[in-house]
Amino acid sequence: MGFTCGLVGLPNAGKSTLFGALTRTKAQAGNYAFTTIEPNSGIVPVPDKRLDTISRHIKADKVVPTTMEFVDIAGLIKGASKGEGLGNKFLGHIREVDAIAHVVRCFEDSNVPHVSDVIDPASDIDTINTELMIADMESLDRRKTRIEKLAKSGDKEAHMQVEVLAKLSEALDQNQPARTVTGLNDEQKQLVKSLTLLSAKPVLYICNVMDPGDTENERVQKVKKIAEQDGSSVVALAGKIEGEIMEIEDLEEQQMFMEEMGLAETGLDRMISAGYGLLKLVTFFTAGGKENRAWTIPKNSKAPQAAGAIHTDFEKGFIRAEVYNLEDLVQHKSEAAIKDAGKLRVEGKDYVVQDGDIMHFRFNV
Repeated sequence: MGFTCGLVGLPNAGKSTLFGALTRTKAQAGNYAFTTIEPNSGIVPVPDKRLDTISRHIKADKVVPTTMEFVDIAGLIKGASKGEGLGNKFLGHIREVDAIAHVVRCFEDSNVPHVSDVIDPASDIDTINTELMIADMESLDRRKTRIEKLAKSGDKEAHMQVEVLAKLSEALDQNQPARTVTGLNDEQKQLVKSLTLLSAKPVLYICNVMDPGDTENERVQKVKKIAEQDGSSVVALAGKIEGEIMEIEDLEEQQMFMEEMGLAETGLDRMISAGYGLLKLVTFFTAGGKENRAWTIPKNSKAPQAAGAIHTDFEKGFIRAEVYNLEDLVQHKSEAAIKDAGKLRVEGKDYVVQDGDIMHFRFNV
């Protein structure tokens, strides 16, 4: 099961540089608009120390972390929803991702011009959000024209859709993204999801600063206030420094450089973890034999769906799951000792998988 996070931002926000560091690649970068036209993508391991802990107690041939895919989408500009700067194409790329990582410029650099000549995070965020909301308004207007005719004929589902579309339109008219609309039941939420609205996608604001010690500056605070208002998340990091860290191949040298910069962990690791949390994902583990592995599933998934993340046959033929948690492994040191202590649970089809579960599936196909 793949999950994608699209990197967006105004030109020269540092998006492609950050993507290059994030994916340990040399993404095309430059201090001019539209360096990126076709989106680059990269699969990134999600840092999780629990996998290391498991591997200390249970030996396997290899260790496989869970991953996320990051997509570097070209810089948007004002008028993108009307096709400015190849905007329609770029908006289409955003529609395909699960979440948006919005890179916001929070640094001064005379060598890197800003598209509006003023460094103002609030204005930059508003520019992109406005383009996404305008595109959504047009999408909803087209949908309403079709659905309202059905609703007038007495179609109950169409009537429900009309109500939801009205709520969404009202929010957008008030300059509020679709993701701020609340009070929807499960059926209505599913409808919103099917609409693939750009402003309904969860957002992680990435404040790109010049110095890793400057992650609480005035511009970052502005972004945090905006994020709090629309229910989004924020990570502040120094994209240029993160790139330099990733260029150091020797791990000891890399660690020394980070210590010199006052970094306990990379900003990229924080960003990946925040993106993972933003998508409301959880991790379960399988251990022993060929591999110790982390798996990604949506929060509140049941045991058969977790089995299906490994292989569709596991879900189809699901019988039961044998489950224990990491604390039990740390305490008892082995699966055999966990069984002897009566800590191994047998769960059925209705079991909701918890973050950090270590699982073995029994199935029949």
